[in-house]
Amino acid sequence: MDLGLRDRTYIVTGASAGLGFATAKALAAEGARLVISSRNEESISRAAAELGENVVGIPVDNADPESAERLAATAVAKWGALHGALISVGGPRPGTALDSEEDDWRSAFESVFLGALRIARAVARAGSEGTSIAFVLSSSVKSPINGLAISNGLRPGLAMVAKTLADELGPNGTRVNGLMPGRISTDRLKELDGKSGDPEAARRASEKTIPLRRYGTPEEFGRVAAFILSPAASYLTGTIIPIDGGALRTI
Repeated sequence: MDLGLRDRTYIVTGASAGLGFATAKALAAEGARLVISSRNEESISRAAAELGENVVGIPVDNADPESAERLAATAVAKWGALHGALISVGGPRPGTALDSEEDDWRSAFESVFLGALRIARAVARAGSEGTSIAFVLSSSVKSPINGLAISNGLRPGLAMVAKTLADELGPNGTRVNGLMPGRISTDRLKELDGKSGDPEAARRASEKTIPLRRYGTPEEFGRVAAFILSPAASYLTGTIIPIDGGALRTI
């Protein structure tokens, strides 16, 4: 299937590694032009070089109020158009609802929630016909994850923002969706498994709760994300899609 991505321009945040990089790689392989970002200048420059000549890397922090407009303006200035974005913001600090510091909640709200909203609004304003926006959320949208209280608190709200934006932007032809990765083998998941003291045992225990009996790969996530962003998914909006090997038990 031709996804129709060739010569279309997308922003991918959190793209120096993990889910963001995997999505950027899938988009670039289909001929898309990209503006990718992360907070670390060295890592985002390295990722852009690996992805090819039609990729520009920018070091920005999603929590910075000026980052959203900078990303959108770069895409339009470089390629004359903007067709969408994958908004990946990373995971908040682990902790319980009782013990997590208020500063951690505030910091996560600025980056995970407000930062993502700013980027979506900037892309909606600058986007060309057929713009597609996808938020990287979490399975915590549907069911809380032990030890990730801040994510459990923020992700469901962001999912409803995505649904609301789909309603508001739909008449203009702009699509907005959310993606709920489950246990995907990223550095973030390795860190979380490592907190158990026995990461291999933690992984084996988690895999038993997944119908496919394994963790997913970033590439498996990236292929789904590229499809959702592409014109091939032109009648898909307002959906929150699990990519979790069947782990969520909800409909």
